[in-house]
Amino acid sequence: MHTNQVLTETISIAASPGTVFDLVSDPRQLPRWAPGVARSVRPDGDDWVLSNGENEARITVRASREHGVVDLLSAQDRGQGVFTRVLPHGDGAEYQFTMFLPADAPDEAIAGQRAVVRGELDTVRALCEEHG
Repeated sequence: MHTNQVLTETISIAASPGTVFDLVSDPRQLPRWAPGVARSVRPDGDDWVLSNGENEARITVRASREHGVVDLLSAQDRGQGVFTRVLPHGDGAEYQFTMFLPADAPDEAIAGQRAVVRGELDTVRALCEEHG
């Protein structure tokens, strides 16, 4: 059994689930809402290569509009990455973001990662709400 720590954050967005899905399922949009992960993005076959200016990472995007699933996974290990859901909520949407951290991750590192994720989700909300 894995003993990874789980970080899950959710944000309410006053925009349609389709608007949220369109933003978060398009890897080319990552520099707009997650610049620490990707300052630039380029397709590579069925995968995407993200560069943050220091490192590159290859991801696979697993998305289903019907189910509201948008997972951004390591192309080398599809059990690693972020698992997200776009859920309808009244006239808007909820965007749920889950990632797994090592069991031995220090509390300060988890708090730092949580702050980064909250900032990214705030940006997703702002981008989606400006486009309705």
